[in-house]
Amino acid sequence: MPPRPETTGKLLVAAAERLFAERGIDGVSLREINAAAGQRNATALQYHFGDRAGLLSAVLAKHHPEIEARRHQLLDEYESRGGLPEAEARRALAAALVRPMAAKLADPDGGRPYLRIMEQLVQRGDPVALRSGQDDPGQSINRWRELVAPLLPEVAVRRLHQRFMAIRVTYVELARRAAGPEGKDDRLFTSHLIDVVSAVLATEVSEETARLLGERDRRPGGEHGGPGDDRDRR
Repeated sequence: MPPRPETTGKLLVAAAERLFAERGIDGVSLREINAAAGQRNATALQYHFGDRAGLLSAVLAKHHPEIEARRHQLLDEYESRGGLPEAEARRALAAALVRPMAAKLADPDGGRPYLRIMEQLVQRGDPVALRSGQDDPGQSINRWRELVAPLLPEVAVRRLHQRFMAIRVTYVELARRAAGPEGKDDRLFTSHLIDVVSAVLATEVSEETARLLGERDRRPGGEHGGPGDDRDRR
């Protein structure tokens, strides 16, 4: 009996997760992914996903709903508490960013490769795969950005893009952990990462940074160039 289409699709996604994580999104051919999934039909991948972008979207879609649901739950809890002291509010929001993704460290169905793939996408700067929902207020990361913004000075939000720095630190550290040995207790790692992200959000703008920011703005074309450039849109 030939394999069912949904089974073939799952095999291709699993192979892509592993190879994209190990060798980079652009470091493996579609033919290699097809072979790693045990597909004799050379056109199986194209039939199911069209191209590399379609396959990558399928990998992200496999994990996205779980992360979205968990983050929205944590943000609901945050809003229901209301009036938290600023430091406590920052840590609660840092946890809402980190914990849904950190849970993927214990997901045996591609969770760790997913984290390594997401770090690649974030390091690319502004990939289509992450940009597609940037204006959708229903996306949990956009809701998170809006809730964090009042806790930061405007310069940190609009010109230094501190929220993107927090996101990038999160993905880099989760990918590093995901590339290591499995089976560890991740509770301490996750709690410390939340501390670090909270500290990033709390970082004050120093006199030196303010001065350099002013100098940059006085230069022709000097609107960008901060640590996150203009990429605080995820």
